[in-house]
Amino acid sequence: MKAICERAALLEGVNLVSGVVAARSPRPQLTCLKLEATNSGNGPELALSGTDADLALTVRLGRVEVAEPGASLIPADKLRQIVSAEDNEPTLTIEADGEIAHIKGEDAHFQLHGFSADEFPAIPSFKSVAESSDTKASFTTSAGTLSGLITRTLFAAARENSRYAINGVLLVRDGKKLEMVATDGRRLAKCTTTIDAKGDPARCIVPSKALSMLLRLAHEPEEPVHIAVTENRAVFAFGDDASDARATLSTSLVEGTFPPYEDVIPKDQDIRVTFDRDILASAVRRAALLTNEESRGVRLAFKGEAKALELSSRAPEMGEARIAVDLADYDGKDIEIGFNPTFLTDALKVISEPEVIIELKAPNKPGLVKSGSDFLYVVMPVNLT
Repeated sequence: MKAICERAALLEGVNLVSGVVAARSPRPQLTCLKLEATNSGNGPELALSGTDADLALTVRLGRVEVAEPGASLIPADKLRQIVSAEDNEPTLTIEADGEIAHIKGEDAHFQLHGFSADEFPAIPSFKSVAESSDTKASFTTSAGTLSGLITRTLFAAARENSRYAINGVLLVRDGKKLEMVATDGRRLAKCTTTIDAKGDPARCIVPSKALSMLLRLAHEPEEPVHIAVTENRAVFAFGDDASDARATLSTSLVEGTFPPYEDVIPKDQDIRVTFDRDILASAVRRAALLTNEESRGVRLAFKGEAKALELSSRAPEMGEARIAVDLADYDGKDIEIGFNPTFLTDALKVISEPEVIIELKAPNKPGLVKSGSDFLYVVMPVNLT
């Protein structure tokens, strides 16, 4: 194999694909990137692939010259370090002969010991998954739509929870409705959108790591993303043609049953408060300054007649804070309730609309945050006594 690559494009691809590579593995081949240079009908191309056995990513680079088609396995960490360090070079030449790879710049020559490309595990293509007999659904949306769903739900997913099913985000496709839901047991985020494509319904739990990588891949909001879901795997292909995708991500799905989230969403809230998003976010951040691990809560005291909110916090041996906020609108009785400020600011960060609605019932009942018709967020109160 011999390919001459534009260094900046190569570095971007190597950084992306290295994100799915196993840092350590009893199979050293999984710590490598597979580089495959071809001269296809679409012109010269270098495909970079990596996997940790659960998550696999292939990125195709078009800004290359392929002198000799072929493939090689090169240790991911060293390849990334070398390409990054050669920052004065506009291009780099990569040659491989068997298990030895050579990376050459104008004044540098690096020789790396790798593996034969035949030792790399097979990565399923989008076409093979979409056309397999156990495919439950195959549909297309846009990168902007997908990244919007992920951004507004992933933050609420559990991290290494013993309830394994909530260590990912639920993806539900039903007709033209596409929905994502995440929870860690103390809060729940749900985001819904409409897609043009019709097709079979699907329901699966996508791992958080895969979703974080999808956010990195979603460059252009209008770029099509083709999605295929089987019983235990999902594949996402970016580009007009799924068979010739710019990037293809394949992931194992999280096993288990996602909690019945519709039962958690409160239906009978009788207090409705309208906020300016930025004003509320600023007030919560400032009130959170005088909290600590023992007093991790901010008290929100709503005064309906005055259309006012006072946020207060107290930390022993530190002090206390009081922040006053005018409300855009208030409907309901006066109430005092405590929330973890991080849980509030996490949601406010991902809301794009300037107006936010919070619905409440009682100091010991969950709050419901709404933005537009497509996002809602349930957050459990904390006891401040």
